[in-house]
This record gives sequence, C-alpha cells and structure tokens, in this order.
Amino acid sequence: MENIKNILFINACARPESRTLLLAGEVLGRLSGEVTELKLFEERLAPLDYGVLEKRTGLIASGEYQDPLFRYARQFAGADEIVIAAPYWDLSFPSILKVYLEHICITGITFQYTPEGIPEGLCRARHIIYVTTAGGPVYQNMGFDYVKALSDTFFGIHEHVAFTVQNLDVQGADKNRILRKAAEEIRNYNF
Repeated sequence: MENIKNILFINACARPESRTLLLAGEVLGRLSGEVTELKLFEERLAPLDYGVLEKRTGLIASGEYQDPLFRYARQFAGADEIVIAAPYWDLSFPSILKVYLEHICITGITFQYTPEGIPEGLCRARHIIYVTTAGGPVYQNMGFDYVKALSDTFFGIHEHVAFTVQNLDVQGADKNRILRKAAEEIRNYNF
C-alpha cells in the first residue's frame, strides 16, 4: 500500500475572497495527498509572553513534547509538503504568520542543536511552497525571505518556491489576466 502524503496548508489569508487563497488552491490542486488546512486567523494563537516562554522552556527541559503547547510544531515537523498562503502586507506577511512561526520553532521537534551548537532540522517536508499576492509592486519579499531562512537554518527544508503575483490593484491593471497567467504558471510548474 502506498503512503499518502500529508500536506500542511498554512492559510494566513484574512479575507475569504483572497486572491492569495485562490492561487494557493491552484497549488493544492497540483499536489496529491491529504490536505490539512490550518486557518491562522481562526486559531487561538497569541504572541509568546513571559508565562508561555517559561512553560515552554520547562516542557522542553523535561522532554514533555506531547503537551498541547507543541501541537503546531509536531504538525509542521510531520508534514510531507508545506504550502503557505500569505498576502503581501507591509513588505512581508500578516503578523499572525510570525506568531505561528514562533510557536513552531521548538528545539527537539522542528530542530535540534549539534554538539557544536549548529541548528539541525528535524522536519520531514521535502519543500515549502509560498504563495503571495500584492496590490502593488513587490520591491522585496521579506516574508518569503524570512520563511526561507528559517526553513534552511532551522527546519532542514532546503527546497523552496515562491509564487509572487504583484500589481493587482494598480490603476489600469488587468487583474484577471494577471491571475490567469499566475494560475497557468502554477499549473506548468514541475512539483
């Protein structure tokens, strides 16, 4: 019996009619496996504060990785494919994605340190697919750059692809044509 791939879809789109979400659907349509969607705006994620950090440190020290505090990290580490849909906001992504990333950077689950102090990834995913759309030009996609850096440095996921669609709200732009072209690029990509 063939193993079914576990695809983790991290949805950081606030709007149900999001263009980023539309194009992420094109990506998901190209992948085969079971998709688990994590709608970040519906999760009870909060920035890490002193109390949570203290609890987390204690749980890691005692090896209690089954605690519910680590559910996002376990889910991320166990995914075979990861798709992130995050609109381009303020040269990056919605802050809820940063909060989520803070919750999954867990020593002993998503990465560990070698005896020399070098981070070593523990995640199973082959690559991360990042989808973003912008109303104007994308001068620098620091959101994708950040995800890629975390992925390379901590998670051990060294293949990344970004589908970045820009200028959708520029006066005179044919946003439907731009979206059709992006969807075609996704359909022609060799995943």
